[in-house]
Amino acid sequence: MIKSAYLHIPFCRSICSYCDFCKYYYYPDMVSSYLSALQEEIEKYYHQEVLETIYLGGGTPSSLSLKELERLFQIVSVLKRTSTCEYTIECNVEHITEEQLQLMVRYGVNRISIGIQTLQPNYLSFLNRKHTKEEVFAKIQLVKKYFQNINVDLMYAFPGQTMEELEQDLEDFLSLNVPHISTYSLIIEEHTMLYNQKIEPIAEDLDADMYERIVEKLQNYHHYEISNFAKVGYESKHNLTYWNNEEYYGFGLGASGYQGTIRYDNTRSLSHYRKGKYRYQEENVSLKEQLENEFILGLRKIDGVSVDKIKRNYQMNPLDWQFIQKLLEEKKLEYQNGFLKLAQNYWYLSNEILVLFLDNEEWGVEE
Repeated sequence: MIKSAYLHIPFCRSICSYCDFCKYYYYPDMVSSYLSALQEEIEKYYHQEVLETIYLGGGTPSSLSLKELERLFQIVSVLKRTSTCEYTIECNVEHITEEQLQLMVRYGVNRISIGIQTLQPNYLSFLNRKHTKEEVFAKIQLVKKYFQNINVDLMYAFPGQTMEELEQDLEDFLSLNVPHISTYSLIIEEHTMLYNQKIEPIAEDLDADMYERIVEKLQNYHHYEISNFAKVGYESKHNLTYWNNEEYYGFGLGASGYQGTIRYDNTRSLSHYRKGKYRYQEENVSLKEQLENEFILGLRKIDGVSVDKIKRNYQMNPLDWQFIQKLLEEKKLEYQNGFLKLAQNYWYLSNEILVLFLDNEEWGVEE
């Protein structure tokens, strides 16, 4: 049963230098036809489930005008919601206004995720972000008039960044006193400005040291996923849908979804999307791939993967697998309270462990 929906709004007033997401410069005519296509896609694929989470991401949803944003909320309002539904929208600092926040609240949005990344002018310029430190503090205070459930994004590992500069960002982010912080190490992705400029990533050792410092500085938060920290009760229910390998809708340009045994990706072509050619590809997920996803996604959670869940859903006991026993003996994995989880000193190196689940031949199931 699907309990979550992600909706992608691809428009941006400016393009960040590191972004490889599906995005287009904002033009009002494009927004109008895009919203019409989004409405039609929802009408075609939505099966009237009552949803526990809705997430409006991008791109930059907050780049829409008030009129366009209201139309988006009206389109989304056809999605049935539980009384406790977590309804999130992503925003950029410079777009936030009191009128915009009031509109969000009126349509039931109850969680806001704000892309800050850094508060240091030189790195804001490097990332092509358009806000200032002073603006961040003023806008966070404004947002707090309307929202309790606030996430802010922190990025680190910029070329030339020192540990002292990271410390300053961490101090500033902590002083914002918001209940959720998502952290991202800068990755130089293809098809981005930074990649085209041939920017090189920082040394892996320094990246690892920075991650450890973040974990240490945010110890008063619940570290519930490798890169995410929350005050108790403010963990992202929507993102836990992904990490728990549960089904979800993906609506909009470039969105992905998971329904039954089908994972699908929508087209990234705006012209195709506006003509109703929504789906780019669909893939039937084999039992082996389902098991792989249970661990590759689930081990990102600090608490790890429930052995009982694997037993119940797949009639298998992962503790019987030799490669799991080997990882336990090597102290790369731990087994506690019925959960298999990454050992703390492998949080940063998680990909080295997770890739082993792709190579495992002990599943005993067909491709």
